[in-house]
Amino acid sequence: MNMSYPELPDTLIQIEKETLKRWKEEDLFRQCLAANAGGEPFVFYEGPPTANGRPGLHHVIGRTIKDLVCRFHSMEGRTVTRIAGWDTHGLPVEIEAEKKLGISGKP
Repeated sequence: MNMSYPELPDTLIQIEKETLKRWKEEDLFRQCLAANAGGEPFVFYEGPPTANGRPGLHHVIGRTIKDLVCRFHSMEGRTVTRIAGWDTHGLPVEIEAEKKLGISGKP
């Protein structure tokens, strides 16, 4: 069996640039939203971003899985709403602020 394959760019960076350009030209994200406008709703609440240090690989993996869940529901025809969480960053930020300000929340 003789198969032909499309010509691919030399680097992953070039592939990414061409893919993003095509998505923008096609307005792909808005088209997906419009196609699912009447679908069963699926709401995804994203937790707040990391505020107590540099993001690590475990953050990337978690965000990727969350994105895949939303994309799956979108491909199933659901209207996907993503809501970003900005409630609080918790104790690590509070402790760092107390250190910088030279105060303590304890009596």
